[in-house]
Amino acid sequence: MDLANNTLENTDYMIEEIKKKLRMASGAALKATSLNDEQYEDLRDIYSMVAAKNQFSISEIEAITLELGRLRRT
Repeated sequence: MDLANNTLENTDYMIEEIKKKLRMASGAALKATSLNDEQYEDLRDIYSMVAAKNQFSISEIEAITLELGRLRRT
């Protein structure tokens, strides 16, 4: 999948993959339709970091969750 393009499908895909990898229970953490171009790049950075790791500490999960929350609020 080419995630270089800012599309709703790519955004949905990355959000779902992050939620799966972190075993996030809340599906309302972030909505694809609420991101602008700059936030897409931030989401892609988060996705790349999450995809590259197999395990996460509790503090890493908290930090990622906080960052996703920041994207949702801006």
